[in-house]
Amino acid sequence: MASPTGVYLPFEKPVLEMEARLAELEQATTGKGVTDEIRQLRKELDNLLGKMYENLTPWQTVQVARHQARPQSSDYIELICEEFFELHGDRAIGDDKALVTGFAKIGDYRVLLIGHQKGKNTQERSERFFGCAHPEGYRKALHKMKLAEKYGLPIICMIDTPGAYPGIGAEQRGQSMMIANNLLEMSRLRTPIVCTVIGEGGSGGALGIGVGDRVAMMQYAYYSVISPEGCSGILWKEGDSHKEEAAAAMRITSRDLLKLGVIEDVVDEPLGGAHRNHRAAAWNLKAVWLKYLRELTHLPIDELVEKRYQRFRQIGVFEEATAPA
Repeated sequence: MASPTGVYLPFEKPVLEMEARLAELEQATTGKGVTDEIRQLRKELDNLLGKMYENLTPWQTVQVARHQARPQSSDYIELICEEFFELHGDRAIGDDKALVTGFAKIGDYRVLLIGHQKGKNTQERSERFFGCAHPEGYRKALHKMKLAEKYGLPIICMIDTPGAYPGIGAEQRGQSMMIANNLLEMSRLRTPIVCTVIGEGGSGGALGIGVGDRVAMMQYAYYSVISPEGCSGILWKEGDSHKEEAAAAMRITSRDLLKLGVIEDVVDEPLGGAHRNHRAAAWNLKAVWLKYLRELTHLPIDELVEKRYQRFRQIGVFEEATAPA
């Protein structure tokens, strides 16, 4: 049950202390008394994790979504897919490693998988720009989506990015235009599209592969137009000192967005978050994907595309009440 990398978030200090005590007992001389104490301590640890994660604040949820041991697209591909054949390049600039694309087999379904990839170590994170894609990444994704449409394959997108890469070169090569183009093209692709926020769902970088017939979020992911730190700096003009207030005000958690109708489902995570049990998280995610594929692959294409369009048109619709006289 210990944190896989020995990395604990600030609010997990009680968990760290209890797991340290548990480790000491497990190394101690065996005996009935010690065994009983270990069993009791494990039960208390499970209860502590359950209560802690059931009552996370929005900012704590952001911290979990950014956990360095949280499963990434490559982990879910390895744990869920029976087959995966990666596809590279955008046929114009190059191969953006911040986005992974490829054909895959999940259960009885052949699909196209697309996912942000942050990297697992310093070198890989640098090569993948911490999951912040350039225009060529979004062009690559769209080119592969067009292939999926041509061959009648459903598309599954995994979103996990702080945002699109904000560098001058990316802007010069049409970053915002490429994201906007993806939004347009994904809205009318004639094949089923499933999108899942598996970690960070940051702004336009997330939306660039985020238009689908079904959109879900992992339980401790977040999805937002701007980071809490960015919102804090803009509204309070004091850097990130109000990031916790900003996270609460923006309503960025899976629970909030389900209530608001932005997503269809919340994918349950194992006790203590997906970073503590990749396999269990993957099992839950696979079940949701298969449910969506069964629902969508039987719909007539014209109906599918029209429902997708209406789904996004209805987000943010409200009725203005007339003030009493």
